[in-house]
Amino acid sequence: MSDHETTDTDADGQGDSAEPTFEAAEYADGTVTYPPHTVGPNGAERVGTVDLREYEGEILTWTTSTATPPGVREPNTLAIVEFDLGDEYDGPAVRALGQIAEREDGTGETFDVDIGDRVEPVYADELREPGAGIREPESQEWDGFRFRPL
Repeated sequence: MSDHETTDTDADGQGDSAEPTFEAAEYADGTVTYPPHTVGPNGAERVGTVDLREYEGEILTWTTSTATPPGVREPNTLAIVEFDLGDEYDGPAVRALGQIAEREDGTGETFDVDIGDRVEPVYADELREPGAGIREPESQEWDGFRFRPL
């Protein structure tokens, strides 16, 4: 399963209406990693997945890029987020790098963030413009997750 597959089903059990998962891997020794790997950091076998959409994260650091690759919004605020998997999880930190979500007021501006802010992952069908760049649009996936302050 990739980060962008759906696992939920709609009322008739057919799927299609669900948001994609933000998948991390869980291993036999209880550790979790993102991005997922076939073997855990300590050599443990992968036994399942964790959907990071179900968890909040904390911004560890952030930056705003004003010189972005073709098709990526400018300026582009990025953050490293550490997920809180609950008190029962005692493995290594689970972190992800991603864009900060845009405000919902139609301005196209991103939310203001600071170190320590709590965020949630939100799905975006296009993280960048599919036609920009040198690769064929069909050769890449354009969707993913951004982080929105709580």
